[in-house]
Amino acid sequence: MAGGRGERFWPKSRQNLPKQFLSLTNDSRTMIQLTVDRIKPLVDIKDVYIATNKNYLPLVREQLPGVPEENILCEPVGRNTAPCIGMGAAHIAKKNGDALMMVLASDSLIKNDELFVDTLKQALEIAQKEKNIVTMGITPNYPETGYGYIKFDAHQKDGEAFKVERFVEKPNLEKAKEYLADGSYLWNSGMFVWKASTVLSSIKEFMPDLSAGLEKIQAAVGTADYNNVLESVFPTLPSESIDYGVMEKAKDIYTLPGDFGWDDVGSWLAVGRIKTLDQSNSAVEGNVVTVNCSDNVIQGGKKLIAAVGLKDTIVVDTDDAILICAKESAGDIKKVLAALREQKREEYL
Repeated sequence: MAGGRGERFWPKSRQNLPKQFLSLTNDSRTMIQLTVDRIKPLVDIKDVYIATNKNYLPLVREQLPGVPEENILCEPVGRNTAPCIGMGAAHIAKKNGDALMMVLASDSLIKNDELFVDTLKQALEIAQKEKNIVTMGITPNYPETGYGYIKFDAHQKDGEAFKVERFVEKPNLEKAKEYLADGSYLWNSGMFVWKASTVLSSIKEFMPDLSAGLEKIQAAVGTADYNNVLESVFPTLPSESIDYGVMEKAKDIYTLPGDFGWDDVGSWLAVGRIKTLDQSNSAVEGNVVTVNCSDNVIQGGKKLIAAVGLKDTIVVDTDDAILICAKESAGDIKKVLAALREQKREEYL
């Protein structure tokens, strides 16, 4: 899934170059390139499908030249994850029959690729059985309030996977502390493994309106009329998350606890988790000089950034914009973009 706008990574992430097409690690590969490279031991590049906004088609072609053109699924408009995943399943089912299917976000980072692949192999084995749905949970190591959680039954297992009891919305801090102490809650990573038929039948059962639209799109796959059908049908699909539309209602869901160093890279705060920190516990890059600073994220560009006495601050310099933000307000960066839209200053979006 590569259709997001990555607004909390403004000003580097823009409408014409969102987060998943940026390099945020210490090598030169972009996040979407890292995602595809990570699964190469399991999936041939010709069986990789990219669901993205139609405006990002040139970026996908440029960064992933090995992915077949027909596997780049361009959404005419954003419709949340259920239509996105459903469209992917429809294409896979039409081309590959009842293939096993992995759903991954293009903007997550994994520190231990080998362990991640081993966990995916286990998920594939479980998903092969009957109509099992497998979701990848992340073992929490602190009380995070920005993620949804998965409550599992410690007494029901299939191999290393636990039966899911329920999905839980993002908690407040007190609840998050309870979940961490309980030991039977995992972060919901939004990564899934299932057979194409399993997710399509689940959508048909729980989201019949979406299923009806997907059936029209699937029937047109590989025909000359495909683009016309997609342009007319996709915008009419209900905008709904796969969690709310399917996962909270389906049965036979299993979760595999993941300890492979997952990070959803949701905001500039993630840079402090994934980059090498200097002696002041800061992630500093570019043309930067610091004096008496600590616990910052500073991303410099061409001009010099001189920071004095800063603590718990994010500073990002680009050619046409500078972001200065308290770490505790990183989630409010979207409000800057809302203000720019209101002022009709689209050149900064």
